[in-house]
Amino acid sequence: MTDIGRRHLLTALAASGAAAMGAVSAQATPKDLSLADMKKEADVSCVYHCDFGDDNRYSALLRNINNHLSVYNFDPFNTKIIIVAHSVGIKYHLKTLAGTPWEKQPPIDPELDSRMDALAKYGVEVYLCKITFSNLKLDVALTKDVPYIKLVPSGVATVAALQSKGFAYLKVG
Repeated sequence: MTDIGRRHLLTALAASGAAAMGAVSAQATPKDLSLADMKKEADVSCVYHCDFGDDNRYSALLRNINNHLSVYNFDPFNTKIIIVAHSVGIKYHLKTLAGTPWEKQPPIDPELDSRMDALAKYGVEVYLCKITFSNLKLDVALTKDVPYIKLVPSGVATVAALQSKGFAYLKVG
């Protein structure tokens, strides 16, 4: 293949990859996940419980997860980390705080989003509580359009289900 042919092939592959990423980003709502769908697939599996709305505490949670992954060389085959968020903890995973109980609070630092997106590249997932959305009368379409966010029936039930499947439990204080 000539250099020009290779360039065209690489351009086509890049364009198809961008189109595929656009299709993933265009999801209307996150995937629903049942308690039965949850499996422990790595020897070291951990659930981080997020039911708080303090930005400094959320930053500490992300730092702890980064440190946790660093011990396993950021290898998603060696460790699985899931953040379960409910109550005010869901606010870190919404597109906007407009129309939520937190709309009058200062905006969330975009750096927190960047850090979460970076962790997701190593297999970190976020499970959001559908009961919280229902109780607060929030549309799940407010959820960020990222593939690492899933909806679960109940945040606290999910924490317990993951623990019963062998996930360690951590909560940043």
